[in-house]
Amino acid sequence: MAAPFFSTPFQPYVYQSHQGAVIPFQILGGEAQMVQIMLKPQEKIIAKPGSMCFMSGSIEMENVLIPENEVGVWQWFFGKAVTSVIFRNPGPSDGFVGIATPSLARILPIDLAKFGGEILCLPDAFLCSINDVKVSNALDHRARNVMPNIEGFLRQKLTGQGLAFILAGGSVAQKVLEVGEVLAVDVSCIVALNTTVNVQIKYNGPVRRAVFGGSDIPKHERESKVLCADCDFLFPGICCDCIFINLDRCLNLFFFFFLFFLY
Repeated sequence: MAAPFFSTPFQPYVYQSHQGAVIPFQILGGEAQMVQIMLKPQEKIIAKPGSMCFMSGSIEMENVLIPENEVGVWQWFFGKAVTSVIFRNPGPSDGFVGIATPSLARILPIDLAKFGGEILCLPDAFLCSINDVKVSNALDHRARNVMPNIEGFLRQKLTGQGLAFILAGGSVAQKVLEVGEVLAVDVSCIVALNTTVNVQIKYNGPVRRAVFGGSDIPKHERESKVLCADCDFLFPGICCDCIFINLDRCLNLFFFFFLFFLY
């Protein structure tokens, strides 16, 4: 017989909002999803280029470079888009916008206020956002975490108090880490995590296994803190440290420098 829900280490991700006013949106589809967002007059949505599926006639679309998102050299160097698309409703009545995933993926709504105002996610995981959300690149300067693959080097950092939508392929589960708890997970299965989670690369074997048998296993742990400074962790509705795991994503990753010498 299956174990009770409360005794399992991982839980399905369920969207919960801290926003005073509920933002009307609806996620449609199965493996390739899209999100419909209602826009009141003078409201706007920021999305990645090429993600618009449909919109009402009153919506204006503009392709702009947002300086506060800190895009530029690093985005261009890794072949990423350096602009964003703004959908604005200038009319007197409500409008709507449909944002679709660029590939087979699920859409996860993330209320940043619920996760301490910032999270780290995979490169290109950001789809769109409402209200106060800033997108920037987070670089891991530790050489041990840079070597295995590019994903460990360049990540997206979402900060603010608004609502963000990120992409994840396959099934998604959520894990809340206690203080000092260690979790070993494949690097290609991580969708997003809190900035308070300490990420370290742990090699799973000799070099030949890392090159021909897949990527290394990162180890995640939450650093110990003083109890009084961590009391809010006991209330998941206020603040929590967690990792979102992509259970179905299986990628065959190789060393970046190994591929460089092949070509």
